[in-house]
Amino acid sequence: MSGLQARLSGWLGALSRPAADVLPVRLGATRRAATGSVPTREMGFDQALAWVIVALLAWGLVMVYSASIAMPENPRFARYTHTYFLTRHVMWLFMSFVAALLAFQVPVARWEKAAPWLFVVSLLLLVAVLVPHVGKVVYGARRWIAIGPLSFQPSELAKFAVLLYAADYMVRKMEVKERFFRAVAPMGVAVAVVGLLLLAEPDMGAFMVIAVIAMGILFLGGVNARMFFLIATVLLVAFGLMIALSDWRRERIFAYLDPWSEKNALAKGYQLTHSLIAIGRGEIFGVGLGGSVEKLHWLPEAHTDFLLAVIGEEFGLVGVVCVIGLFLWLTRRLMHIGRQAIALDRVFAGLVAQGVGIWMGFQSFINMGVNLGALPTKGLTLPLMSYGGSAILVNMVALAVVLRIDYENRQLMHGGRV
Repeated sequence: MSGLQARLSGWLGALSRPAADVLPVRLGATRRAATGSVPTREMGFDQALAWVIVALLAWGLVMVYSASIAMPENPRFARYTHTYFLTRHVMWLFMSFVAALLAFQVPVARWEKAAPWLFVVSLLLLVAVLVPHVGKVVYGARRWIAIGPLSFQPSELAKFAVLLYAADYMVRKMEVKERFFRAVAPMGVAVAVVGLLLLAEPDMGAFMVIAVIAMGILFLGGVNARMFFLIATVLLVAFGLMIALSDWRRERIFAYLDPWSEKNALAKGYQLTHSLIAIGRGEIFGVGLGGSVEKLHWLPEAHTDFLLAVIGEEFGLVGVVCVIGLFLWLTRRLMHIGRQAIALDRVFAGLVAQGVGIWMGFQSFINMGVNLGALPTKGLTLPLMSYGGSAILVNMVALAVVLRIDYENRQLMHGGRV
C-alpha cells in the first residue's frame, strides 16, 4: 500500500510541475514527432511586414492612377485611354502576387543552389537587351525586352540575381575572406561585368543600386574593413569618372546645383524644378487626392520616377512623411529578419534578407532624395509604388523570399526543421 501511495504522489507531483520541467523537448517538436503536423504558431510569418507591403502597393496603385489619368490629353499619349496605365499596373500587380506566392513556396536552400545559374541568366538577358530588334529603345535608352504586349527590364532581375550570387559567394568564400584577391576580386569582376552591360544601355542608376547591394553584402559578410574601404574608394572614383567624362551627366549635375537658372529651368533642371513646385504646393496637408496641377503635363514621368512629388502635392508633408516612415520601417524589419537568420546560423538566408533591406532602403532613399531636390536627378523608381511592371514583379519576389526566410526562422525557433 505504501508503494502505491509513493507512486501516486510522484505522478501527482509531476502533473503539478510545469511542462517544461517534465518534458525533455519543446512542445512543438513533440507534436511534430507524434503526429507529423506542425503547430499553428510555427506556420506563421511576419504579418506586419506583409501588411506594410500591401499598404505600399495599394497606395502606389491609387497614385499611379491619379498621376496618369490626364496623360491621354497630351498629344504624345493620345492613343491611350485614361485607364491605360492603371489597367497595366493592375495586371502587373496580379502577376507579381502570383510570382510572390510561388517564390514563397521555394525553400531558401534551393535559392542558394540556384543563385549562380540565376546570375548567368541575368547576364544573358543583359546581353540580349543590347541586341538590335531584341532590346526596346525608349528615350534613347535600350533597357527593355518586349514580351508580347508587355516589356521586361533585365536590369531589375540583375539586382535580385547579383544579391543572391553575392550572398552565396560570401558563404562559399568564408574561409578566405581576409585575402583580397581570393575573396573579393572575383566578386568585383562579376559586378564590373554587370556594370559594363548596364552602362551600355545606359542605366547608371541600376548599376549604382547593384554596386551598393554587392558592397553591403561584402561588408555584412565580414570582409576586412580595409578591403571594404578600398573597394568603396574605387567605386567612388569610377562613378566620378563616369560623370566627368560624360557631357550630359555633367550637365545634369550642374542643373542640380542651380536648377532655377534661366539655362537649366527649361532644360536639365526642368523635372527637378517642377517636382519642387509640386511638393511646395502641397504644403502640410496637400491639395487633396486628384487635385495635383503639376501632373497635368508639367511634371514629366509623374507616374514613375516622380510619383513622390505627386504624393507631396496631393497629400502634403504628412503624406511624404508617411511614405518615408513606411520605407524606414520596411528596411528596418528586413534587416532584423536577416540578423535573426544569422543568429540561427543561416548565413546565406541572413545575407539575402539584409541585402533586400539594403536594396529597398537605398533605392527609395535615392528616389526620395531626387524628388526633394537633395540629390541629382537619377532614373530610379520608388519601390512598390511607382509604375513599372518588371520592377514590382522582381521586388515582390525578393520580398517573398524574405518572408520565406522569416517563416523558416520561426520554424527553427519552435523546434521544427526547414
